[in-house]
Amino acid sequence: MDARGGNGAGLELKHLRCLVAIVDTGSFTEAALELGVSQAAVSRTLLALEKTLGVRLLHRTSRTVEPTMAGVQVLARARLLLAGADELVAEAAAGHSRLHIGHAWSAFGRHTTEFQRRWHHDHPDVELRLVRHNSSTGGLAEGLCDLAVIRSALGLKVWAHAFVGHEDRYLALASDDPWARRRSIRLAEVANRTLALDHRTGTTTLDLWPENERPAAEDVHDIDDWLAAIASGRCVGVTPQATAAQYRPDGITYRPLRDAEPVPVHLIWRRQGPHPATRAAVALAIDLYRAEAVRPVTS
Repeated sequence: MDARGGNGAGLELKHLRCLVAIVDTGSFTEAALELGVSQAAVSRTLLALEKTLGVRLLHRTSRTVEPTMAGVQVLARARLLLAGADELVAEAAAGHSRLHIGHAWSAFGRHTTEFQRRWHHDHPDVELRLVRHNSSTGGLAEGLCDLAVIRSALGLKVWAHAFVGHEDRYLALASDDPWARRRSIRLAEVANRTLALDHRTGTTTLDLWPENERPAAEDVHDIDDWLAAIASGRCVGVTPQATAAQYRPDGITYRPLRDAEPVPVHLIWRRQGPHPATRAAVALAIDLYRAEAVRPVTS
């Protein structure tokens, strides 16, 4: 309990730092020197901590200072809490010097490497980290990133967002499937197959087909399940070009779907307090997708 008979409401980090310093240095005098305070202040701080917790933490003699059984437990938790607090301060200090971009499946697809290369060249003071997280917002709602690449049908009103470009749809199938020998597949043909679907983070829904001409579907939970179901031969998958560019395991082949609507790609971020590098990231992504769109077709 605390000094008022509560449950630790008076606990402060300085109390924990004092306890750790006393135990690590082995004396109140040395702890005072380490903390830059008087020995009397160390004694008062320890007493305040013991009153807050309602237990005695140290056995003190003229020569030694040893933690009590309760002190050993509190000391272990204190070290964890202090380490976490130090990490928090370090992350806050790093703050805007690091940019996290989340994605559920495939970041920027074939543009990912070029995005990373150009970002490092143009913004050497802002470290770029790509974060894969299996959620509809690519980790943004979970607080794991500063902005996220989104291809699924997501309500965008909640987030600030920018349209980046389009990606063609591809059919993923087992490499020994007879269709793997063809150059392209028509969307209507897929209605006769079993489709692997990730309803949470995937870009494909049965709405791509007329209601009475939809394929059978097998639910999967993430990109790894999706790839496994397709490699087994029991399913095929419909996916943006980004997946075909970024995931090419043995046993899976991708073929263009020549009559399917392309997939829109967006970047989303929080409306309040966006990362200062957000506009630069959006501009770079748009530039890469635009460059591909206007690239002349060669034979």
